Parts: sequence; C-alpha cells; structure tokens
Amino acid sequence: MEETQGNKLLHSKEKCHLCVCGKKCKSRKALKLHSRFHTNEKPHVCKMCGKAFIQRCDLKTHLRTHTKEKSYVCEECGMSFTQIGSLKAHVRIHTKEKPYVCEECGMVFTQSNTLKIHLRTHTKEKPYACEICGKRIAHKGSLNDHLRTHTKEKPYVCEMCDMAFTQRCNLKRHLRTHTKEKPYVCEECGMVFTQSNTLKKHLRTHTKEKPYACEICGKRIAHKGSLNEHLRTHTKEKPYVCEICDMVFIQRCNLKRHLRTHTKEKPHVCDICQKAFCRKNGLKEHLRVHAKGKK
Repeated sequence: MEETQGNKLLHSKEKCHLCVCGKKCKSRKALKLHSRFHTNEKPHVCKMCGKAFIQRCDLKTHLRTHTKEKSYVCEECGMSFTQIGSLKAHVRIHTKEKPYVCEECGMVFTQSNTLKIHLRTHTKEKPYACEICGKRIAHKGSLNDHLRTHTKEKPYVCEMCDMAFTQRCNLKRHLRTHTKEKPYVCEECGMVFTQSNTLKKHLRTHTKEKPYACEICGKRIAHKGSLNEHLRTHTKEKPYVCEICDMVFIQRCNLKRHLRTHTKEKPHVCDICQKAFCRKNGLKEHLRVHAKGKK
C-alpha cells in the first residue's frame, strides 16, 4: 500500500485510488482532480476576467458567459443555453417531470437546487447574513432584496406607469393591476385573486381556520392584520388620521369609509336601479326594498 500526501492507493483486482475523505477514484488523474476540492487549487484561469476554476470543463463553460455562445438548444421551444445542465432543467418545464422530492412534506421540484432551497423552510437554516443590520436570511436572492431596503435601490420598473420596486415579485404583482390578470383561483367557490397570499387568506373563510390568538383576551383571529387591529381595541391606539378634519380611527377601513363623507364618493351601486351609496350596509338595506317589491 502506498501513501502520498494523505491520498491512499489500494490494490485489489481493480485498482482503486482512495482519498482521505473516503471517495474512491478510478485513476490517479481522477484522484488528483478530486484532491483540488480539498486544497482549493484552481489552476484553470479565465484570461478575460481572472476567475479561476478547479476543472477545465468549468472554465470552458464559464467562457461562454463572455462569448455569449449558447450551444445547447431546446428542441421543443428553441431556447438556447450556455450549459447542458440548464438545458436539462429547462426541458422539465415541457415534460412536467419533477424528479426531486422533499422527504419532509412530499413537495416535488424540477431542479435539485430548488429542492435544496425549499428544505430550509423545514430546517429553518438561514445561511446568509445582512452586513448592515445582521439579519439572518434563508436565500441569497432574498438577501439581495433585503439589502435594497437599506440602499433604497429600486431596479424593477413598471413600463406602463414607471412605478419602481425593490423586488421583482412586487413588480410582477403590480403588473396585474394593469393586466387585470387573476391567476389564483379558489377551488371551493371559484373566486379569483391577483396574489397567492390573498387566496391563502381567503381560504380561511371556508376552513374557518383562525391561526392567530390575542395575547390579552385569547380571541382567535383569521388574519394577522385583523389581529393588529383587534389589539388596538385593548390599547386604544388610533393610528389612522383624517387629513381633512383630524378624526382618528383604529382601522384603515374606517378611515377610508369616513373620507367619503368629505369626498361624497358613493362606490356601492345598486345593479337594479343604479342608486349609489357611500357604505356597503346602505346598499344592502336598499336591496331589501327591491326584494320586498318582488314578493
């Protein structure tokens, strides 16, 4: 048996080169290549940007980011990619194949990396830290989004109205105010929503789930926002102020309703006779007049 710099060569019917970490390599060359993952030796350097790589094939792949060469093409839709791994992941969009399964909850994913990120919802692992405030964050993308709350940078701009956002998802959500798209459908009653979070909240009207509890009186409440408003009935805090007459309110919806006494706006319209009302309750009472007339 021969030992060199922590790497062991085992003799058997088939020669097997064994690394100190336990990995078996079929040849001395493969062992040498593998050893670089321990020594962090990166002999293959990009002449254009100086970035270094352990393997020649990784340098070759990287060079395409400079040359813009995309030699891997999807036969289904024609999209091209610099890496074969990216093409393979993309093809699963067409095949609907999701080979990566979460053993904790059964969710399935098209990419191993997406599964890896998802697993942090179970492990509560937060490997990224904000250099400014120290907040721990689970995902690199979320860290970049969080940093913009400090820098005030808003790189995502709506082409229709020029509103700018710190996060791509907020721009995507905002665009639906222009397109009127409502992709999230309640399977229980058919109601549609622009946001998945709004659908999630709505579902509680069917399930009667009330996950939030008041620490003062124990009342169970369906939504976090409603819990905050309920707490103000105990604290007597009234943060919503009318800029016209200085009246204060516990809930935003009450301020909104009050403002109509100044603007004379009547958003609730009767479909039968077109009479308009400031408040929803006023419309409900009015509809009973029509209902009685039909009897």
